[in-house]
Amino acid sequence: MKSFLSKNSIQLLLCLLVLAAPGHLAAQHKPIKFAATDVKADMAYAYETLQKAHYNLFAYVSKSAYDAAYDDLLKSIRKDSLSMLETTMLMQRLLAIGDVGHCEVDFPAASYITYATQGGTVFPLELAFENGKAFVRRSYTSDSSIRAGDQLLQLNGKPIRKIQAAIHPYLSAERPYFKDAKLEFWSFPRYYWAVFGQQEAFKIKVRHASGKRSTHTLKPVTVMGYEASRGGEILRSERSFRLTEEVAYLHPGPFSSPEADGEEQFKAFVDSAFADINAHQARFLILDLRNNAGGHNTYSDYLISYFADKPFRWFSDFTVKTSEVLKQQTRKQYPNAIPDDYTRQILESADGVTFAYAQTMQQPMPEAQRFKGKVYVLVNRQSYSMAAVSGALIQDYGFGEIVGEETGDTPTLYAAQFSFQLPRTSVELKVPKGYIVRPNGDEQLAGLIPDHVVRDHLLDDDDEVLRYTLEKLIEPQRASSAQK
Repeated sequence: MKSFLSKNSIQLLLCLLVLAAPGHLAAQHKPIKFAATDVKADMAYAYETLQKAHYNLFAYVSKSAYDAAYDDLLKSIRKDSLSMLETTMLMQRLLAIGDVGHCEVDFPAASYITYATQGGTVFPLELAFENGKAFVRRSYTSDSSIRAGDQLLQLNGKPIRKIQAAIHPYLSAERPYFKDAKLEFWSFPRYYWAVFGQQEAFKIKVRHASGKRSTHTLKPVTVMGYEASRGGEILRSERSFRLTEEVAYLHPGPFSSPEADGEEQFKAFVDSAFADINAHQARFLILDLRNNAGGHNTYSDYLISYFADKPFRWFSDFTVKTSEVLKQQTRKQYPNAIPDDYTRQILESADGVTFAYAQTMQQPMPEAQRFKGKVYVLVNRQSYSMAAVSGALIQDYGFGEIVGEETGDTPTLYAAQFSFQLPRTSVELKVPKGYIVRPNGDEQLAGLIPDHVVRDHLLDDDDEVLRYTLEKLIEPQRASSAQK
């Protein structure tokens, strides 16, 4: 099962930093324009192909409602030609109509990079969205009175909730909660520019921690300055492990890797970590799946096998729909040989047929290698795809307790994403070919609900979730053991 995040999206900041190198800013990118007839033709192709390739395009929106929204999008095209940005945003809206998180078009990174090279500017505040409110996560303005934690009430005369409502149609997600999580991931300054265009100034109204309200007029910051200052994407790609007395902390990073031997590297990292955990006889393991892009179950299954006490599987039911476009992409991915029965079923089943994926149960590690202490799994609204599914697996099988906040992504979901490009505009569409039901069989539309609910406020360096786990869950157990 793949993450919904593409390599292009994760590497966006790296591209911008390369462009910021001396000499690159002077380079002018020739604007790409598409004839309106070509854009409309690609929209027709996209909608027709989605109905054939998506596992259930009309799961949450009726076909009649989708048809009407599609017609409205076509009628909204009143120009003879459209830019790459305009075209990409139209395709985003087309795929987002169905409210399925894994059916999407990524943020228009190419257009954003071109805008950056031309000295483009953006809104100078990074935002976090919690319980229907927007908070300043980071400030890149010279106005020192605006601080992290201040609530943003209005922007350029509009209540922030109305601005969110204007951006949400471009974000594919099952629930507004998930749309806001994706808006945090892609970043509010980027999306505000994509939807509303460049602004000369930003008049804002905020509520400070003291309760006092104030109004400010902020100058924009350059895209290059913004990207260089923000310190990277919200998702964490690094792997880390540490031991402190009886407590082991493991951040595995995403369950994927761009390297050819990435899976072997991941397994070696996990092997080494658990060898140290067992050698030091740690009693507690904190597995941190926050800000995790997800990835493939071969990674997560291997990790979980080190503390599982019985055979397990990451779903109770997983069905896949075949289509001609999926077969085309599969043949491109495996031009020389069919690697497994799963791929063979995709290629040999008739178009439109669904089949059940019968993955065998994953076995725990041999008992001598297994960790037998207490496991706490940290999640937040930025725990995506296989990270949320893995957390649900651990919860459903009783392998550990979940700590943090509800995930934006849902552990029962339309996923197993693949992608294809539109013939005229080359916009990439990402589509779910499968339907996955979490291990306990619960099909309700909800994120992973922690056993211990703790808000990850602002997603900042003040780590409320980890502190709660150490102070409220682990330390009382250690103190109790010491008294015996």
